[in-house]
Amino acid sequence: MADHHRDNRGVLGGSGFGDRGYGYGGDHGQQQQHYQQKQPAMMCALKAATAATAGGSMLVLSALIMAGTIIALTVATPVLVIFSPVIVPAIIALALMAAGFVTSGGLGIAALSVFSWMYKYLTGKHPPGADQLDHAKARLASKARDIKEAAQHRVEQVQQG
Repeated sequence: MADHHRDNRGVLGGSGFGDRGYGYGGDHGQQQQHYQQKQPAMMCALKAATAATAGGSMLVLSALIMAGTIIALTVATPVLVIFSPVIVPAIIALALMAAGFVTSGGLGIAALSVFSWMYKYLTGKHPPGADQLDHAKARLASKARDIKEAAQHRVEQVQQG
């Protein structure tokens, strides 16, 4: 709403102190206004030329890639048809071998980390999770003791009866 009160001189318009153009020749304001009217038209034309050049070159590049793809498919299709009984099983075998190597590597790393954890635990270096293991061991020992006592109590009852 406040734009209709502004002077449309743009970035180069005026000297800053009241925009009266103090210190310049008398026809400087007319030259400046003429320059400002041509600048947007020149910038618009420059932007359009740049966009047309970039767009055109991308369109030509896209067409060349499409043509190359079509030519490559035309040449490769008979080769793929001839060798497909060999290629498909080979690809399946390679995929299975790669999956096997990845799986064995992952399981090997897991085994090494477990051995490392066990070594740290047995040497008393207190690895992460050792507290939980000690707590579980104590609960298991407590349950075993309770079961042993209950079994001894039942054996005594049977011997007395």
